[in-house]
Formats: sequence, structure tokens, C-alpha cells
Amino acid sequence: MTENFHSSDITILDVLRRANESTVAELADELEVTATAVRQRLQRLMLQGLVVRTDRRQSRGRPTHGYRLTPSGRRKAGENFADLATALWDEVRAIDDEAIRHRLIEGIAKRLARMYSRQIHGDSPEERMASIAALFGQRQIPVAVQGSDEAPCEDENDGSSGEVGRSLPVLSVLACPYPDLSNGDDSICVMERTLLSELVGQPLELGECTLAGGNCCRFAVADTESSES
Repeated sequence: MTENFHSSDITILDVLRRANESTVAELADELEVTATAVRQRLQRLMLQGLVVRTDRRQSRGRPTHGYRLTPSGRRKAGENFADLATALWDEVRAIDDEAIRHRLIEGIAKRLARMYSRQIHGDSPEERMASIAALFGQRQIPVAVQGSDEAPCEDENDGSSGEVGRSLPVLSVLACPYPDLSNGDDSICVMERTLLSELVGQPLELGECTLAGGNCCRFAVADTESSES
């Protein structure tokens, strides 16, 4: 990136990479920031040749402007996202104050959930888990949904189904979505559990975990009746 590139600008690059073209209003709604903040970011990105403005013709009223990535912008969005995510996550983990660190991780998870929420459908936990699995599948992350007694990552030498071995739906993430961010620290697991809980609409608990030596990460709807008894 150039010296004038701001870490917050990567979010606009990523949205435009997925949406192809967006207006200021659409970007402001997606990022939950003001239109003024979006315009400032777009101005920086246009000066760097990463974003170009286009005209959108309308049947009535004044024409609106759309914004899309230039070829350079697409390269930057793809090449730098992983490195930036790693650097930002390292900064989060380095925060000494546990309460502040927890609040920040929770905020990141909930923001991601808001970004993905439009792509998640269904009323029951099973239906929403299936929708999550489809979304992750589009991103080449293998995920399966089934009853806790038939989770695919269960150790063949151990008939038990672990901490989440109850007749509740289980979301099994068969490959870590963030292999470069874990580094032996369970902070990323906390973030993922919060994210998935928000998307499912119910609190989840993590049973088997790859970070702890498991075959996959298994998330089940929390058994509130057991916890209350």
C-alpha cells in the first residue's frame, strides 16, 4: 500500500471487491459509518488510483455516482487483506487490559455478524447453521451441520461426542477459517464462537477444538436447561 493508505480503507476495498459497485449511501449503510466518512475514504482511494467513480443514470432526478475498484484496487484488496488482518489481530491480542481486549473482540465478532447477516436465512438453529455452512462453503471453508451424535470430526477411536455431545444441532468447522491468526491463542476461538452465536441467534458453546488438538471445531447450541438446573 502507499504511505497514505489507512487501515480503515481496507474495509471499503473489501466491500467493493464483493459488491462490484456501490454508492456512498450503500457503503455508509454497509459499514455503518457516516456518508462524510465514506466520502473521505473514497477520496483517498481515488487519489491512489484504487477506486474510480462512475455515473449512474436514473429515470428521474439528478444522476448518482457509483464507485468501483480499478485493476490496481482489486490487486491491492486481494494481496494485502491477509497481512493486514494478521497485523490488526496481533495488535488486539497485545492489549494488556483483559476487559478492553474482550470488549474489542466481541465488537469485531458482532460487526462481522452484521456484515454476514443478510446472507443468513432460516428460523430454527438448524436452518441458520445450514445457511452458515453454505456461506462458508462459498469461501472454501468446509463446514457440516448435523446432530451431535453424528458430527464428522468425531475421533474414530473415541465413541464420545465431547462436551457438546447432546441431541442438539452441531456446526462442525472442518478447517480453521483463520489459520494465520490462531498462533496458540484462543482469542480467535472466542471471536468465532461469538460470531457464530450472533448468526445462529442463540448462544453456542465450543466443544472439540483444533487449537486444543481436536479434529475440527464443533459448536453446539448451549443447553440452557442443563445450565439452569
